[in-house]
Amino acid sequence: MMQACRRRLSVPQLLDHPSSLSSLRSIRPFHDSGIESPSYGSTLAPKGVGHLVRKGTGGRSSVSGIVATVFGATGFLGRYVVQQLAKMGSQVLVPFRGSEDSPRHLKLMGDLGQVVPMKYDPRNESSIKAVMAKANVVLNLIGRTERIMRGVSGHDGLALVAGREYDTRNYSFEEVNRDMAVQLATIAKEHGGIMRFIQVSCLGASLSSPSRMLRAKAAAEEAILGELPEATILKPATMIGTEDRILNKWARFAKKWTFLPLIGDGSTKIQPVYVVDVAAAVIAALKDDGTSMGKVYELGGPEIYTIHELAELMYDGIREYPHYVKIPFPIAKVIASPRDYLLNKVPFPLPSPTIFNLDQIIAQSVDTVVSENALTFADLGIVPHKLKGYPVEFLIQYRKGGPQYGSTVSEKITPVED
Repeated sequence: MMQACRRRLSVPQLLDHPSSLSSLRSIRPFHDSGIESPSYGSTLAPKGVGHLVRKGTGGRSSVSGIVATVFGATGFLGRYVVQQLAKMGSQVLVPFRGSEDSPRHLKLMGDLGQVVPMKYDPRNESSIKAVMAKANVVLNLIGRTERIMRGVSGHDGLALVAGREYDTRNYSFEEVNRDMAVQLATIAKEHGGIMRFIQVSCLGASLSSPSRMLRAKAAAEEAILGELPEATILKPATMIGTEDRILNKWARFAKKWTFLPLIGDGSTKIQPVYVVDVAAAVIAALKDDGTSMGKVYELGGPEIYTIHELAELMYDGIREYPHYVKIPFPIAKVIASPRDYLLNKVPFPLPSPTIFNLDQIIAQSVDTVVSENALTFADLGIVPHKLKGYPVEFLIQYRKGGPQYGSTVSEKITPVED
């Protein structure tokens, strides 16, 4: 034991001896600071996020140098973005409101202490500044994806962490999708240490859109680029994935009522995208050499579907015979209008809309596809997945006879003749 103590005590003296130090360097060169070593150099260009110190091999136990505040982290897209950030060794600050259980599932995605839930009040500027104080990157996902802790539709007033596609008694479209996004950009500008600001908007956002949400999204984009010209705007199409709020919603409705309402004749075109691809686009924009700064990207999947074709894909996944009830747009709007009219006129919360969401019905009256000359996944070096296959495999949970129940035309094998 005494010999071991002497050996430990002699280490500083050994390092002070020039000959010993040179012999150690001959085995493995090292420097006084890890920054000087090529193996610890920053993987992010100065124009993007500055000279961040990177340590390790790039896994979850490494240090990427990124400290990201992710607003909307507890939502659909948010969990995939947090997972991608955490597995590369970034520290992720997760602002949340409501229950302490909301961000609990995110803590397992990173190394110990790397995913940090922080309670905040989105209407309190000091509270927002506190959750951004230590960050060098800000990602705003609020208003694009929906809180899924209690299923697809959730409850009134609990949606702000990840936004909603309908008004609640507590928050309007404009406050969630426009005002808060602009406030985050303003605070990030005042912060002085925020090197990247990425805003996730929505494909189809336009000041001339008939949809209130899409108009609010477009106003936010314009205001953010006015405040932070170097911000990056990502505009994903309808996102598909295990916790999505379109195929899950349709499947639940079809299982409960044995039919699916088809608004209009189902001919409206959309370009749905796998949520994992959108999360990859966020990380790609963050890690590039700054070429994505100040640009707007439209993120659509590789295939364009009509609403009817996407519903067929859903029925194919749950292995049920499709039954539709076509509802003309004027009638669908009449069915959906009472909730919007009564929302702030009655002293109690109203049911959350599922199929008959007035603003969504209005948005579905026009096609939503990627523009011809827009920047896309390809400009970020990403090849998006086709939906058919793994991205919609989660639909097997709705098969009435279990995952192996039934078969589809695509799965039938034609026997080979001798």
